[in-house]
Amino acid sequence: MIKKEKKLKLIKEHSIHEKDTGSADVQIALLSQEIDSLVLHLKDHPKDTHSRRGLIRMVVKRKKLLAYLKKEDEKRYKDVVKKLGLKK
Repeated sequence: MIKKEKKLKLIKEHSIHEKDTGSADVQIALLSQEIDSLVLHLKDHPKDTHSRRGLIRMVVKRKKLLAYLKKEDEKRYKDVVKKLGLKK
């Protein structure tokens, strides 16, 4: 789970306008942060299948959001991938 301050910072960095909290850019950034923390958790607890299932759901959701963003706005897609350091 992301702490409130970290979440607000991510939203501020990736938002399109001042009151934006739900655009694809923001959702992808938040999911990426959650995925990173879950990967670290699973390195310490490799038999935690419930968390692994949640991780897979998050990865699939992020992949769908990235595909949507690429289809809608190629420039924003490239910016998000570059900012987050994703392999696309």
